[in-house]
Amino acid sequence: MTLDEELENMIGDNGSKVPGLGVIVFKDGEEVYSKFLGRRHINQDKPLTRDTRFRVASISKMFTIFTIMQLVDQGKINLDADISDYLGFKLRNPNFTDISITVRMLASHTSSLRDGKIYSLPPEFRIKEFFNVNGKFFDNRIHFAHRNEEIGKYFSYCNLNYGILGTIIERATNERFDLYQKKHILKQLNTKADYLVANLNENEFENLGTLYQKNINGVWNENFDWTAQIDNYEIQPANDTVLIQNPYARDTDKIYSFENYEIGTNATIFSPAGGLRISFEELTHCLEMLMNDGNYKGTQIIRNDLLTEMKTPQWIYNEKISNGDPYGVMFNYGLGIYKIDGNSKARLCRDHKIDLIGHSGEAYGMISGLYFIPGTKDGLIFMINGEAIDIDSDKRSQGNFSNNYIWEEIIINSICENIFVK
Repeated sequence: MTLDEELENMIGDNGSKVPGLGVIVFKDGEEVYSKFLGRRHINQDKPLTRDTRFRVASISKMFTIFTIMQLVDQGKINLDADISDYLGFKLRNPNFTDISITVRMLASHTSSLRDGKIYSLPPEFRIKEFFNVNGKFFDNRIHFAHRNEEIGKYFSYCNLNYGILGTIIERATNERFDLYQKKHILKQLNTKADYLVANLNENEFENLGTLYQKNINGVWNENFDWTAQIDNYEIQPANDTVLIQNPYARDTDKIYSFENYEIGTNATIFSPAGGLRISFEELTHCLEMLMNDGNYKGTQIIRNDLLTEMKTPQWIYNEKISNGDPYGVMFNYGLGIYKIDGNSKARLCRDHKIDLIGHSGEAYGMISGLYFIPGTKDGLIFMINGEAIDIDSDKRSQGNFSNNYIWEEIIINSICENIFVK
């Protein structure tokens, strides 16, 4: 089946069908394919296009680490420094009081910190509320790993790590996380991407896409209408406001003013782990930079050796000693990026051994991916903006030949068959 046919068959209203999707593919450094189908906003019947801007989920983590590495290059951050030195308060796992938590541990998810249901706090709180025994969000040590999950060696994917990294960026730059990102890495990559919907200009707000599920208050039914989960705006939010959301505590969803927010106290409000709103076109700028050793359009954005450090596994899964939870697909992790072994159950190409480096995203109906084949300038980006079935319990969401979601398999395997191996 052609790639066009595969993608067109994915659009629909039930089962594993999706409301909208987009794909862009590069071969030998040149864009060779793009396709945009379905709707970015169902109620307003707006089509999904190349310039549609979505909350991209965990691909956002790469952009946080890009800035961390730039600040390493500037001597403002040390990957192996105790994060307490940056945060202004002592942060230790009470089960490992004699071991410092480092920036590298946060970036590689080996910090021994855990999410809990809430990992984004309203702007009036400080992140230390998660970690102090009398803190409002301490929640019986839920944000700390147990003694058998060794700090620095045990991998557990944790969004809170990146909220702390965002706070460290604020402390190192004395600027608000979203504004610093906008003036530096996002501008350098020639994007108008943003973490706050309130910041978008009129044209960019018009291009904002909505994320959907057939899920109402935790009840899934593929015969429901598509239900907006996030970014279902008709009127742009006011300046100096932010929507705080936690995917596993939707009852806490609320818009807050951060007019009096104190820089360097709680960058979780900007969701450095998953809150970047970015378009398909703009994601290709990131992909080009990665495939060109940190260089974008003739400008070195990330020093090549620092980008190599990002791609180098800081943790590798060892089944014999059970040194982490790979979630079926993350059998290694670098700094905000990981490698997919083309022979493993994480593979995305069924009949060909094709390794991939990049990051995936999944939240609120978004499933996204940005990957390239190491040693080449072949790569891809994709986003879909909804699921009609429960991705955690419905077997139809599971891949046919791997541990990935069926949507990821269909898109990337078809790209492999129709473009990469031809």
